[in-house]
Amino acid sequence: MHTVAVLALEGVVSFDLSVPVEIFGYTRLSDGSAPYRVLVCSHRAAVSTGLFEIRAPHGLATLPTADTIIVPGVAEGFALPGEEVNEALRSALARGARIASVCSGALVLAAAGLLDGLRATTHWQAADELARRHPKVEVTPGVLFVDNGSVLTSAGAAAGLDLCLHMIRSDFGAAVAAQTARRAVMPLERDGGQAQFIDHEPPAPEAGSSLAPLLQWLAANSRLELSLADLAGRAAMSPRSLTRKFREQTGTTPLQWLARIRVRRAQELLETTDQPIELLAFDVGFTSVTSFRDRFRRVTGTTPLAYRRAFRGKDREH
Repeated sequence: MHTVAVLALEGVVSFDLSVPVEIFGYTRLSDGSAPYRVLVCSHRAAVSTGLFEIRAPHGLATLPTADTIIVPGVAEGFALPGEEVNEALRSALARGARIASVCSGALVLAAAGLLDGLRATTHWQAADELARRHPKVEVTPGVLFVDNGSVLTSAGAAAGLDLCLHMIRSDFGAAVAAQTARRAVMPLERDGGQAQFIDHEPPAPEAGSSLAPLLQWLAANSRLELSLADLAGRAAMSPRSLTRKFREQTGTTPLQWLARIRVRRAQELLETTDQPIELLAFDVGFTSVTSFRDRFRRVTGTTPLAYRRAFRGKDREH
């Protein structure tokens, strides 16, 4: 079981702390088992959020046993932790733990020297302060989160949700992350600097849409070579009428929607198989490898090979 330690510091933002606790706690594998053990730990028996106290059941001695350590944000006006916490974080990183921050928790990571020479993000209100205090950090405030491998940072608390889902997907695959997102009643995809690592489901129309039967058929037959005329004939409409209705109900065109379905299927195969990209392109319905690579990059922001490398070696049995 993968141990996640959430570090509660003096002045911790309670929502920033609850995000990883809940998200990793919600996660279930296909057999219903929980892959994460979530522990809340602190350098003190109780810490203040400014409105109430949080009593942490575990001390810093928990950190050496953790596979992942999450550092939530600290409210403005509270001092950052001292050398005891900094040393614990440095030691954890040195032994191979994954360390991530939510919101202004990036300031804690930077104070421990964990972000020197790396790209990092944080809440926009703390970005200038992070850059001022730590000039060795490449502050990138315009993204949801930054993944440097062993050290990850996220923007505000909502971006912390995105980061947690990204880590879950890296650990256990897209299906587990998608199920966790559904349990948390949140979308798995949001625009951001790491969009290439997020599901790219095509836009869905509202319930009861007249296009629903066609979209269901398309999803099941996306491997076929289909033209706009083919789709219009299937829907008993003119190509012009079908395109107009598609834009009204999905915000995109029929062929763009179909391409998104194919890209999504390609993501699954890149994550779960070693099928050569040249064969995979035709398997998901593209008529050439060039068109596949171009569409995949436009949708995900990265190449098929880079996408596969990002997930190679991850546990995909679920």
